[in-house]
Amino acid sequence: MWKFLLLGLATLLITVNFSCRKMLDIQATHVSAEPQQWKSITDTKSALMGIYGLFRAALSNNDGQWLYGELRTGDFSVYNRNDLSAIRRNELNAAFPVLQDLSDWRRFYAIINSASVFIEHAPSVQVADTRYSDVNLKYDIAQARALRAFAYFYMVRIWGDVPLLTAAYDNGSFAAMPRTNSKTVLDFCDRELLAAAADLPYLYGVAPESYYGANQGTWSGALLNKVSAYAILAHVAAWEGNYVNVDVYTSFVLNNYAKANITYTDVNTLTAANGLFSQRFPSQIVAFGAMDINGESGQSGHIEELTLAQPIIARQKQDIYISRDTLASIFTDPYDLRFGTDTIAKAIRTNYITNYNSDMPVFSKIKVLRDGVTDGTYPIYGSVILFTRLEEITLLRAEAQAVLGRRDDAIRSLNIIKSARGLPIFVADSPENIVDAIFAERRRELLGEGWSWYDLIRYNRIRQNNPAFTTLIQNGGIYWPIATNVLSANNLLQQNPYWK
Repeated sequence: MWKFLLLGLATLLITVNFSCRKMLDIQATHVSAEPQQWKSITDTKSALMGIYGLFRAALSNNDGQWLYGELRTGDFSVYNRNDLSAIRRNELNAAFPVLQDLSDWRRFYAIINSASVFIEHAPSVQVADTRYSDVNLKYDIAQARALRAFAYFYMVRIWGDVPLLTAAYDNGSFAAMPRTNSKTVLDFCDRELLAAAADLPYLYGVAPESYYGANQGTWSGALLNKVSAYAILAHVAAWEGNYVNVDVYTSFVLNNYAKANITYTDVNTLTAANGLFSQRFPSQIVAFGAMDINGESGQSGHIEELTLAQPIIARQKQDIYISRDTLASIFTDPYDLRFGTDTIAKAIRTNYITNYNSDMPVFSKIKVLRDGVTDGTYPIYGSVILFTRLEEITLLRAEAQAVLGRRDDAIRSLNIIKSARGLPIFVADSPENIVDAIFAERRRELLGEGWSWYDLIRYNRIRQNNPAFTTLIQNGGIYWPIATNVLSANNLLQQNPYWK
């Protein structure tokens, strides 16, 4: 796939350089002869892989997946980096290059525009190349639509209202546009994902049919499938507070995941250096891989760049860490298999944490190093960016069931995860609020996967027991400011009010 990813990125270079740079700001001065790029099945394959590559690039840029979703007011503390400390304090207009770069949404519009270009041009390939079948085209268009909708969902969570573009801007006419209400954008996401889900398969390349000449094993965990689409739909609905739809979509995932060879993940597989985060697994319901064997690994764009230090790699201090006090507040049961006390060996379990007794414990839940070992001062990382897996969807379903007043169902869903992690089950007569229990379990299970900030927002929308955070939500302080270079290039855009 890496070979085709490179080809796809090369094919889309004009789109990125012009459409991404000029999108929503000024008119391009020249464009590529786009029809020349859509003559064969090789063109569609490289272009589709290019969209996936652009998505990973957007999420890995400056470790954005974790700085957007994990660091703000979260469980990680910062060591000796003022820019990261500003993010943690929600001071997102501080004068640091990293913050300004993360405020720039044009990487996401590169995904969106590339997907739109694909949707508009891929059908023409059938005329030029008879190998490009109706089924192939259907699967490809469905993926492009799903990826475009997914990119918009990410943007709404980060910036709130964003301009909604549904056509490709590959002809030089990059008209300025104002921001579109986030509800309108999410309604578009919902429609597009439902349409894509109808066409997406559970598995690609199932014998005797192949997909782009490859079998099921090649594509396992690499592409969005029908289950992936419904998982994203569930999160779009949750962000909107539409828990009836969350219940419907998570139910679909949990009733059909076996058709896509998806399974639950035990703690050892979740945290092993060669486990869930190390390669493509069907259980990565939505993920963007970086396998070293395909040349996709690197030193940046992985959480390990922020979290690892000695004794795992040759680095004295990590950028972010979880203090012992915070660990004690998160993992309250000594029998927790993720982080707890082994009462027989009289030792701390190290599935999530290494070097616990140091002043800065190392968060080592995700620790994918090239060949499974460190190469000293310059480690190479190969972990996937994982959006969701069955454990996360199960807890999201529990969240929906609790909000809808189905407490017994919510308890059953919650206990699936608690039992799998060695914890006592939540009993029906427990005085603990079930919503609190579900989000506490999400905090433990999904630590380091980019959910902390978004979970905090949903939790406070449901419970409304934190006046300061409720005010932050109402005033738009949960969103990022828009980069000044984006604003200056498009006079129809206005800064998020909280950051004016």
